[in-house]
This record gives sequence, structure tokens and C-alpha cells, in this order.
Amino acid sequence: MSASTTFVIVGGGLAGAKAAEALRDKSFDGKIVLVGEEQHLPYERPPLSKEFLAGKKTLADFTVNAHEWFRDHDVDLRIGTRAVGLDPSAHTVGLADGTSLGYDKLLLATGSRSRRVPIPGADADGVHYLRTVDDASALDSALAAGASLAVVGAGWIGMEVAAGARQRGVDVTVVESAALPLLASLGAENGTVFADLHRAHGVDLRLGSAVAEITTAGGAATGLRLGDGSQVSATAVLVAVGAQPNIELAQQAGLAIGDGGVLVDAGLRSSDPDIYAVGDIAAAQHPLLGTRIRTEHWANALNQPAVAVSGMLGESAVYDALPYFFTDQYDLGMEYVGHAPHYARVVFRGNVTGREYTSFWLGDDDRVLAGMNVNIWEGLDDIKALIRSQAPVDPDRLADPQAPLGELSV
Repeated sequence: MSASTTFVIVGGGLAGAKAAEALRDKSFDGKIVLVGEEQHLPYERPPLSKEFLAGKKTLADFTVNAHEWFRDHDVDLRIGTRAVGLDPSAHTVGLADGTSLGYDKLLLATGSRSRRVPIPGADADGVHYLRTVDDASALDSALAAGASLAVVGAGWIGMEVAAGARQRGVDVTVVESAALPLLASLGAENGTVFADLHRAHGVDLRLGSAVAEITTAGGAATGLRLGDGSQVSATAVLVAVGAQPNIELAQQAGLAIGDGGVLVDAGLRSSDPDIYAVGDIAAAQHPLLGTRIRTEHWANALNQPAVAVSGMLGESAVYDALPYFFTDQYDLGMEYVGHAPHYARVVFRGNVTGREYTSFWLGDDDRVLAGMNVNIWEGLDDIKALIRSQAPVDPDRLADPQAPLGELSV
């Protein structure tokens, strides 16, 4: 690449920072411009609902790189800058201040934002969303001594915040329209485990319930009114009903859109050969699983940029890592790997009641689609190998803790 070549990265989170790192690691000596809308240096987001709210980490602990790194690696870092337009034919990105950036290759790493809900009271003072460190700071302040919290949504953010709040002594009520928490991610078999966990720690779970209104007094939230007319009193409300991918730039530019994101191939290249997409917005063709996947997981933001950068530099690379995510709630830590939006059955190995077990999601042909370790910190590579083998397993042996995972293919 010529030193006059310019690569622009739109998105100032973990993915954007890792892309800049990968470019310099691969000896790219052209110009790198990193555009980020937040006023902060790129940082990782998982701690926001975990260690940050628990007071165990500060922003500096999960900031990707200090200012000096960007300076020393000659990265033009534009924090507090919003990209508002994209013209693929002119190879330009328009910025909110009226200026524009020219590019030879462009990486979209725009992430996602908290999904908003059209219910009365959603914009009142004391209603919180959690996506940025500023959101987390505001929520942290709201969970001071004597606070009570109502959480709308029993997904990952809602349940992690509920756990952190309970550990601070805050009274917590979680309202969820589904029959169990984390149902879309884990299914009923494991959703029950998390429901029992939170109830054991004093969370009031209102499952199968709809929120009709966020109640207010003097413009500030006072709790929730549910669809059945019952009331939940709270000094703070967290709305955690999912994320909305930031795909507006790509849509406006006419890039191919589908599956809720920017359509990219296994090398993370979009329908425009000079534009790549990574992270939450990337609906990527997975070479192993034979399907298109878009997941809003930290692992994608961490690992996809290196693959996209290889393509931007004219090298051949594909992203074939299995989807991965983790959570920490109370004394429960887990790691999940694989992809099982549809499955035939779940097989447990270990002590489910004691929350020290492995869960496997199997397809109709007894192939392992996904696996989850709960309070077990070994064997994840064996689970990955079972998934990658795409070979059927014996479910009875899979459930037997004495049967080595590496010997289960039939």
C-alpha cells in the first residue's frame, strides 16, 4: 500500500480500536482516521453492566488504548465526531461539522444503541438505558443507598444489572413479557436456571407481564404500571429491551442490508468492495455453519477487525470463529459458544441444581450446535471441537461426566 493511501474507520469502540491496531501490526504505513461519536477513548462495553456498576473497575481499566498509543502509531483519532453521510461513489464520509473525509478503504464499526420503547413515560427523568459509560455512570448514581430499581426486560443487560444492583442492596423488580429470562438466548431449559438464581437472591421477577406505562410524578419516574393494572414502585427504571444496530450510514449509502445488519461475506466485505463492516452491524456469512449470522457480542468486536483489515490490505481471510459470549451474575459465571437459534433438545452434564454444569444444544441429527459451561472453567475447546466436527454424538455419553468430551463422536 502507498503511504498516501487513506483508510477510514467509522466507530470509536473496541472494534474500531482493534482495526487501527491490526493495520499498524500489519505494517500499513498509510493514513488511518478513526471517527468516534463518544467523547471518550475507545473502550470495552461488557464491564458497564458488570464490574463498573459493582465498583470493581473504572473507565481507565477497560479503555483499549491510551491517547499516547494513537499518537505514537500515527492514528488520526477524531473522538466526539459524528459521521452523518457516506458516498461510496465519491469515496467520502461526511461529518457533522460539515467537513468530509476521503478514503481508499472504509471500515464500518458503528455498533448499536439501546432500543427505545414507545410507552408513556419512557423519556422521564430517572429512566435509564445502558449502552455507554455515561449511561453507566448515571445509573450508578441512581443506585445509591435506599434506591429501588425496576428493570424492563430480562435479557443479558437487564439480568446483569439486576444482579449488580441486588449485590449493592438495592430492591429490584424485573418485568419481562416472555415466560422466562434469557429465553431467546438460552431457551427454557437454561432460562429456568437463571430465574431460580435471581429469585434466590431476592429479585422480584414478573414474567409473562407487559409494561403499560412508566409512572411519573413531577416529570420523574416513580415505577411501572403493568398490563394487569398492578404497580411497581421504584426510584429508578432501567429499560433493557435489546439493541438497535447503527446501520443508517450503510442504508443511506445503498449498501446491501439484511438480517438486521449490513450484509457482508465471510471476509466481512460489504456489497461495495471498498467497504467492510464488523461487530454488531455485520450480518456475516459463516463458512462453517453455512448460514448468515449477526450477533451483538464482545468477541466479534474483538476478533473480526483483524479479518476485515486483511481484506482491506488485499489479503485473503475469512472469519470462522464460533459465536461466543459470557456473563457473570452473583456467584454464577458462564461461557457460551456456538449457534443454536433452533434446536431439538438440550443435554445437561454435571450438577444443574448446584449451578456447576455444562449444557449442550443438539440438532435433530444429534450434532452439537452450542455448549455452555456454568461455573466450569475448562473444556471449552472440547466443546468447540464437537461443534466444528459436525458429527453426531451419543446423548447419553454426552451427559456422562466420566465420558471424555473428545471421544463422543459416533
